[in-house]
Amino acid sequence: MYRKDTRRGHGLAARGVRTGVALAGAALLLSACSSSSGDSEEKTSGRPPEQQPKSEDPYWVNPEGTAAKQVASYEKDGKKDEAELIRRIAEQPVSEWIVPENAEEQARGFTEAAEKADRDALLVLYNIPHRDCGQYSGGGAADGNAYRAFVDQVAKGIGDRRATVILEPDAVLHMVDNCTPEQFHEERYDLLKGAITKLKSLKNTKVYLDAGNAGWQDPDSLWEPLKRSGVEQADGFSVNVSNFQTTEASTEFGKKLSAKIGGKPFVIDTGRNGNGPYDKGKDPWCNPPGRALGETPTTKTDDPLVDAYLWVKRPGESDGTCRGGPKAGEWWPEYALGLARNAG
Repeated sequence: MYRKDTRRGHGLAARGVRTGVALAGAALLLSACSSSSGDSEEKTSGRPPEQQPKSEDPYWVNPEGTAAKQVASYEKDGKKDEAELIRRIAEQPVSEWIVPENAEEQARGFTEAAEKADRDALLVLYNIPHRDCGQYSGGGAADGNAYRAFVDQVAKGIGDRRATVILEPDAVLHMVDNCTPEQFHEERYDLLKGAITKLKSLKNTKVYLDAGNAGWQDPDSLWEPLKRSGVEQADGFSVNVSNFQTTEASTEFGKKLSAKIGGKPFVIDTGRNGNGPYDKGKDPWCNPPGRALGETPTTKTDDPLVDAYLWVKRPGESDGTCRGGPKAGEWWPEYALGLARNAG
């Protein structure tokens, strides 16, 4: 997806989909859920992250997340100012990106931990075949059958526990712009529709199909492909995932799209949109300087069409090896500090 069309302004490589990182997080979580013992150096020191008020933010804060461990590391080194800045990220719920390896165990671990805290798990599925047009986050399931098996595993892991799923960032958009070759479109429509059907068969799972961002595409080009992908059977759609468009622009974009698909509500990724998009230089989507954390996650949006502000893209994870960043999805503490500091 990373062609030089700066209108698109995505940055999907930022989404933390690297298998090793995700599996390590899931393993740590499962360990924490099953035992109170372990290496004390792996636990956060000082004041651990707490859950946000359920009435305003029902999503689970992972107390063993990367940001929380960074807080502990800074505190151990006596870097109190840095610790307090990163705590702004650690204390908010961020999405958990499910990877194919041990998908059932991951989904079960995250939803069980959320249930124990009386909160909802926030999950992202990003494994569609021919994902990301072979670019930074390229890959995905080997074929349609492998993807269906992946969704089945996730669904089995979630069970009857409460979960909100963001489904396949950019999967629809890459059909609209033909970045995904046309011969794969019909299968992709079928896979997305099937995933929605499977996940919505669960007792307490909400599903939002991704619909891009306000800086990329006209809503008129998206509503029909979204319908063909089954959005009408979903709870709604997501916008601005891993992007920097303002909440105002994202709301306007979402409302225009909603009007085309039966008034469906939507959620907005506000993790890094505090200063809006970057409009200078090459690849403005990739680790742009001067960005800031946006509105904290909440279901109190004061807009009946906006179900929630969420941090789908985990603030502090790199967009890729641009502007001095590490590989896509890796934690980058310097960038995380900038996001928090610039938020004021």
